[in-house]
Amino acid sequence: MPMIDICRLSGKQQLALSLLSASAAKTMSSPLPSTHSALIQDTYAQPLSLQTLPTPLATPGSAVIRVLYAPVLSYFKDVFNGTRAYPYPTPLVPGPSAVGRIAALGADSTALRVNQLVYIDSLVRSRDGPADMFLLGLMQGMTTGSAKLMKDMWRNGTYAEYCCVPIENVYALNEETLVGEIGYKEQEFAGLDRYLVPYGGLRDIVLSVGETIVITPATGAFGSGAIAVALAMGAGKVIATGRNQVTLASLAAHFGSRVATVAMTGNVEKDTAALISAAGGPIDAAFEISPPAAAGSSHIVSTIRSLRYGGRISLMGGIQQDYPIPLRELMSRDLKLRGKFMYSRADIRSLIRLVETGRLEIGERNGVTIAETFALKDWEEAFECAEREASGWNKGVLLRC
Repeated sequence: MPMIDICRLSGKQQLALSLLSASAAKTMSSPLPSTHSALIQDTYAQPLSLQTLPTPLATPGSAVIRVLYAPVLSYFKDVFNGTRAYPYPTPLVPGPSAVGRIAALGADSTALRVNQLVYIDSLVRSRDGPADMFLLGLMQGMTTGSAKLMKDMWRNGTYAEYCCVPIENVYALNEETLVGEIGYKEQEFAGLDRYLVPYGGLRDIVLSVGETIVITPATGAFGSGAIAVALAMGAGKVIATGRNQVTLASLAAHFGSRVATVAMTGNVEKDTAALISAAGGPIDAAFEISPPAAAGSSHIVSTIRSLRYGGRISLMGGIQQDYPIPLRELMSRDLKLRGKFMYSRADIRSLIRLVETGRLEIGERNGVTIAETFALKDWEEAFECAEREASGWNKGVLLRC
């Protein structure tokens, strides 16, 4: 019998196939395999290898997910070769958020069901210490508690055929609506994080319908995701900033008249004036998502100075060094700065609802295509491809697990 390429099927065909699989699973009750394949980094900053591991079991409070697709972010090569010096324990199965199907559930699960299409949230939180949280398969967080939680309990990520995660990190996707009616492909949900991260920041500063917001910079995955989310939330105008004028022009062409662009020059006075001019009125809010390489840039100061009296800014970027903030501007104009790390569980449920109702378009409908999909054994090629292709706003790279 010939193999079926699920990626080439229409949304309705994928749904029909999944429902058939679900029916078969109920009648066959096939147990999980005793072993599975996973990518492992045995020693920090050393190459990964594909190995065979015992398949995890679902215990109370957990779910075992058959991973379908997991994203490869543009900087993962620098994470796992030690360049970025992210702290995490080894041996480690890397891998962040992903899309998959439930393979097994802990006995305390009451709402989820086996074979359900789900999104795996990569932000793992302590159940009794809200400040203790880490990024699955990537970074152990910033507290002693978060490091303990990753090392002792939820160490392994999604670059594997099967992954065991906390049950509260599993979010059901309405497959009938999303795949069957709207026509999304399963792999498109692997990239939900590019929208979730900015959604957390925009909800935190209570972006309201009709407001004008600056996204700085807007030329990467999270920045462009912030544009899409801000528009879905009802922003009246979005000002997208960056240094790459070609990319800014591409964003403007895709998102249309509600998005204006400003190419930042590094001159605070000139950039501030350009932002105010592009807004054509008061700038209510700003969202900052700078990469670590932006340390020393003046764009945050320009953005703060462009805000109206009582304006607010969400700071979610990755700059590691301390940053000079214009205190007189903050005090004299009653500005509000909000630091935000990732998002809440309520944010995830709300964003999925935005997608289900059609308010927010993701993936190909949002102009984001998959540059390439790789098997686990081809992880090195995947990391190279992501560094080359996924650093911009409109392409992603996936591992097929």
